[in-house]
Amino acid sequence: MRKPYYESILLIERLHRHFLEVLKTELDRLGIQDINNVQSLILYNIGEDEMTVGELTARGYYLGSNVSYNVKKMVENGYLGQERSPHDRRSVRVRLSEKGLDLREKISRMFERHLQALEKAGFSDEELVKTNETLRKLERFWSASLDYSGFPLTSAA
Repeated sequence: MRKPYYESILLIERLHRHFLEVLKTELDRLGIQDINNVQSLILYNIGEDEMTVGELTARGYYLGSNVSYNVKKMVENGYLGQERSPHDRRSVRVRLSEKGLDLREKISRMFERHLQALEKAGFSDEELVKTNETLRKLERFWSASLDYSGFPLTSAA
C-alpha cells in the first residue's frame, strides 16, 4: 500500500477521535454531564430539523450502530422531543427541545471560538476549502466502491 493513502486513512480516523475529545472537554467545561460527546454531535447536526432515526444515519449525521440508544438517552435527558408519525406508527420523529437548542447554541459558540483560533494560527479559508474538496473526493471514491461494480477508473471520483 502506498504510504500517503494509508496515512490519510489513519489521519481521518485520528482527527475524528481528537474532535470528539475536544467536544467532551467543552461539555466538561460547561458542567454538562448528562450527554456525551457523540450525542452532542448528533444533537448539533439535527439543528432545526425534525427527522427519523433512520434519517439521522442516512444524512450522515451519525456514524455507528447504536443510534437508537443515543436518541433514547437524549430524549430521557430532555435534549430531544419525539413524536410518532401519524402516518406510520412504527416511525418516530425527533427534534431538539429547548434544552437541546440551548446546548446547540453553546456548541455553535465553541465553533466560533475555533474559527477565530484557526485564523490566528494562520489557517486560511482557502486551505480549509481545499482540504474539504480533497476529503469529498475521497468520500465519493469510497462511496463509488460500495456499488460493487468496482472502483472508478477516472479522476472524477
